[in-house]
Amino acid sequence: MTIQTAPPLPSYDHTPAPYTGPSRDETLAMRQEFLSPAILMYYKDPVMIVEGSMQYLFDETGKRYLDGFAGIVTVSVGHCHPKVIEAIREQNERFQHTTTIYLHPNIAQYAKKLASTFPKASGLSVCYFTNSGSESNDLALLMARAFTGNYDILALRNAYHGMSPSAMGLTALNTWKSPVPQGFGVHHAKCPDMYRGPFGYDDSDAGAKYAADVDEVIRFSTTGQVAAFIAEPIQGVGGTVELPDGYLKHVYKSVRAAGGLCISDEVQTGFGRTGTKFWGFENQGVTPDIVTMAKGMGNGAPCGAVVTRADIAQSMAQRLHFNTFGGNPVSMAQCDATLDIILNENIQQRAHDIGGYLMDGLRDLQSRHNAIGDVRGKGLMLGVELVEDRITKAPASAMCADVFERAKNLGLLIGKGGLYGNVLRIKPPMCITREDVEFMIRVLDIAFTEAAK
Repeated sequence: MTIQTAPPLPSYDHTPAPYTGPSRDETLAMRQEFLSPAILMYYKDPVMIVEGSMQYLFDETGKRYLDGFAGIVTVSVGHCHPKVIEAIREQNERFQHTTTIYLHPNIAQYAKKLASTFPKASGLSVCYFTNSGSESNDLALLMARAFTGNYDILALRNAYHGMSPSAMGLTALNTWKSPVPQGFGVHHAKCPDMYRGPFGYDDSDAGAKYAADVDEVIRFSTTGQVAAFIAEPIQGVGGTVELPDGYLKHVYKSVRAAGGLCISDEVQTGFGRTGTKFWGFENQGVTPDIVTMAKGMGNGAPCGAVVTRADIAQSMAQRLHFNTFGGNPVSMAQCDATLDIILNENIQQRAHDIGGYLMDGLRDLQSRHNAIGDVRGKGLMLGVELVEDRITKAPASAMCADVFERAKNLGLLIGKGGLYGNVLRIKPPMCITREDVEFMIRVLDIAFTEAAK
């Protein structure tokens, strides 16, 4: 088999600083000795990233990579964006930490700006800041149970909501060799997967048909009174599974009739990434009661938030709940600068336009590579599902791993996921260009061609 050489990356005016730290092998040895073996590491031959600039990453040798995964959908406006770095520097030099027991303007100003991004009629205006998406989802469950007085939680199979014990209980992906830790009172409904499920893309009533399973779960698996339903508008780790049109409208109606609240997990879909809307739930034409977020809100800062209505937030005032670092001045400065860039530099429209160009390129690949069973997603949150056969849809997990590895060697870093580990997850920083997309498509074309031989 002929091994093709890597296509050239688009020209870019940045020279990485000379790296003078521990070698890659020394770093790997220290990690293996002193870090938990449970910490996941990508690639058979791990890459060591020591510098980043906008949509590009550099290893210790100075080799440049196109970041097609945005640090697991965390870097929204670009690695080390100058405006974000300046905001961090200014705040660090002035004052690094105060808890919310004292007044500080950053948290209040950012909360006001964040609230302004939600539909005016939604009532979503009260913020509680955390350090991660897992913490945000934990807090959302606590709020829902406190407000409703109910306990049962509904989530979706194939979902992912974080790595804290409570969030793992919501998650139904089979990513552990031992049984997934289950949260007491959590019930999972059928995943509305239009590619693999019984109701496909050509079924205009797919949303209502999948939603009927939620009704059955409420009726037969719960007390009939639920605290909340939680879902990602597009499943992230689950393989970029889009919810059918109308699905959330039907589900939200059923959940509210059973006394529950509706939670939208926007950790990956928020802040304009879907292109068509600022928040993923808006694509479904619904208004949740609670919205959780993290990752892209701070362009890499360890931060998260829960945004809800004032009446729901009030239920927490009757209980002691405190977060030492949530909303700290440095994270809030970084979040504020990131949101300014998203709002003022047309980032959402960019995600729509460049994402559409990328989608066209991926669908062209699908027309030429039989292993690509499905291409899906919105904006710059896209997924490519690999199959051994388009009729049986048998997952091509091994080929997915091969393409994933080969893409890295050719200079492209992407993610993979899905229940069977057969979906390429492509979610780059939203500063990506058309030239970057063309490079990405050329790399994937080479990787698919070689994997098929």
